[in-house]
Amino acid sequence: MTIDIICPLYNAEKYINNLHSNLLKQKSVDINQINYVLTRSNDNSEEILKKLNCKYEVIEKNEFSHSLTRENIAKKCNADILVFITQDIHIENDDWLFNLVDCITKGECEAAYSRQVCTNNTIEKYTRERNYPENSFIVSDKDIKKLGLKTFFFSDASSAIRRDIFNKLNGYDGKRLPTNEDMYFAYKLITNGYKIKYCANSVVEHSHKFTLRQLYKRYYDTGIFFKENNYLNKYKVNQAGGGMALYVLKRALQNKNLKVLLQFIPNMSARFIGMKMGKMNGK
Repeated sequence: MTIDIICPLYNAEKYINNLHSNLLKQKSVDINQINYVLTRSNDNSEEILKKLNCKYEVIEKNEFSHSLTRENIAKKCNADILVFITQDIHIENDDWLFNLVDCITKGECEAAYSRQVCTNNTIEKYTRERNYPENSFIVSDKDIKKLGLKTFFFSDASSAIRRDIFNKLNGYDGKRLPTNEDMYFAYKLITNGYKIKYCANSVVEHSHKFTLRQLYKRYYDTGIFFKENNYLNKYKVNQAGGGMALYVLKRALQNKNLKVLLQFIPNMSARFIGMKMGKMNGK
């Protein structure tokens, strides 16, 4: 099956060369096109794209949307599989893409996402461990009772979707989602009888260094998403919140990670307060 890769970019000059090189190194896959969409930047992103002879288009800052930007490019694609990635993933292995799409090619599922690991010695290292375990699995609507909201966990930092299914389900419905566009579509997949596979053997390194202000904003936007898509609130969280905090604390204690232990309360507070405020202030 052919593959079209879609990657939004913004001030991405430090990522593009390495990312594009690693995409071209992927083996045993048929990449039809790599599509970059650059939100007008203040750096040399466009010059680098030109030098690499990449296919790209430029949009203005006020045009960018996590959902619509991806959807607009997807509508122009003609490959069998759409692969969504973000600019800040690091791909180490030349079988990352094959391991991501192989389950779709074989008909095991209609969508898949990669394992993400964090190399920073931060709280994110442990949240990645919790959200992206070592073993692969497939979820369907049969798992909703057991997993609750976790059934719709999906990440377009590195994900794949059959293009015909993406179009059949009308993508993101033309909505300008503030965040969580991946969960929005995963919900549509699962509730329409399709399956999603978590591919633990398709690995990307994905790390951030968020300030408390940035973390608050991130969860504030997530709160708005849940307020505007309140049908998701009927699904049980099933330990995703409190369980995550306890897991992080346990792992930090095991590793004697003083940095994380000192950051734990303010970090978790920023997440909790941000989410609450977003839910209060959303439409």
